[in-house]
Amino acid sequence: MGKLRGFMEYDRLKEPVIAPEERIQDYKEFTVAPKNEELQEQGGRCMDCGVPFCHSGCPLGNLIPDFNDAVHKNEWEKALGILHSTNNFPEFTGRLCPAPCEEACVLGIINPPVSIELIEKYIVERGFSEGWIKAQPPTHRTGKTVAVIGSGPAGLAAAQQLNRAGHTVNVFERDNKIGGLLRYGIPDFKMEKNVIDRRLEVLKAEGIEFKCNVEVGKTISAEELEDAFDAVVICTGASVKRSLPIPGADLKGVVQAMDFLPHNNKAVDGQHKLRAQFHAKDRNVIVIGGGDTGSDCIGTSNRQGAKSVTNFEIMPKPEEGRTEDNPWPYWPFKLKTTSSHEEGSQRAWSILTKEFIGDGKGNLKGLKTVEVEWKKNPGERPKLIEIKGSEKEWPCELALLALGFTGPEQSLPDQFGLTYDPRGNIMGENQYQTNKPNIFTAGDARRGQSLIVWAISEGREAAHQIDTYLMGSSELPQKNIAGDLIAV
Repeated sequence: MGKLRGFMEYDRLKEPVIAPEERIQDYKEFTVAPKNEELQEQGGRCMDCGVPFCHSGCPLGNLIPDFNDAVHKNEWEKALGILHSTNNFPEFTGRLCPAPCEEACVLGIINPPVSIELIEKYIVERGFSEGWIKAQPPTHRTGKTVAVIGSGPAGLAAAQQLNRAGHTVNVFERDNKIGGLLRYGIPDFKMEKNVIDRRLEVLKAEGIEFKCNVEVGKTISAEELEDAFDAVVICTGASVKRSLPIPGADLKGVVQAMDFLPHNNKAVDGQHKLRAQFHAKDRNVIVIGGGDTGSDCIGTSNRQGAKSVTNFEIMPKPEEGRTEDNPWPYWPFKLKTTSSHEEGSQRAWSILTKEFIGDGKGNLKGLKTVEVEWKKNPGERPKLIEIKGSEKEWPCELALLALGFTGPEQSLPDQFGLTYDPRGNIMGENQYQTNKPNIFTAGDARRGQSLIVWAISEGREAAHQIDTYLMGSSELPQKNIAGDLIAV
């Protein structure tokens, strides 16, 4: 644990940030590092709770009380070792994870939970600044080769783990730079891309080979890849965007969020200038979808100079805290206000978009909506009921669809001859192994759209199974259902 009764002496620290009106002038990260002593105090808030539910709350099974205690004692390098033992990329999760560990924190029952994500972020930042994070190439090579398709968090985690086992690993990425949605999807103000680049330098020095602008199934055939490698792991994510099939959906100005955000990433990177169709400047922007992607669209639109930004959510406004049917330590379905919301936006709940309105020249000029309510009957799924007389028109020149994803693109799995689960994800329930023994899958391609922390966990778990397939057994760490390590 941290400090005896520390949770009673210290208040939870919220990471300091630059004021909204200042930070929206650029795309840089806007958090301010706390003082070392403040972080030690936060580590000291971790209590001797007996059963640390934060372990099971974290899909990676991070050893949270252990690294909290090390930070409290000013043993930062020790804390980094503990953190890296379960998490390949804490600099990603420390910025982007919604922190289910904190919602499962025992202290959170009576007080604000331990600032786990904050501590995690600054452990790894201290590691980079002090030079503690160095390449650790394997001491031997097995002679086995593995192809990783996709360079998002699942693919990168699988690649590093397999390389540590001594296999020769090649990562194939169809885009021009490595990172998947970390690079082209997550706004720079949430994670600047040099954070990816510095980790890539470590992975390259460890012996992993990265091949960009290579689309498996087009640049190289699935058959050629199978012939060239002993095993293949597909980590291509769930990239099929959910559409909104209503009148006017083909108007100019109706844009998918995951076309809008990557285009902006590349503009920030200096690869091109913003095209008019993806530019929010002086436009009334409506973001349809209330999740993290919708929030990212709000922050990006404000930085582009939008005239107004409104966020639509079809669900009712959540409660500020937990409800009786949503008890601790389960993930809380409560109101979430992000930094992007604080930068300037209106939020509309229980609202359904019925039609996109054009200007007669093929351009979007507004939306038609209706308010809805959800009727619940015992034993049945809630039913959506439109409220008569609640119709409304909204001025809008740019509508961003942040409606999530339906699953992975199926052209590549089809070339390999793989099967799917009922939801359209690649079937990989048998130890991450598909219906072809030499082909595995992990991340969103296997489980559907999910969290970054799940992607890293999936990549690590798949690596263990691939190593076992290639060598008969594996010494790579594996996590059991409770989240505890059963190999180190």
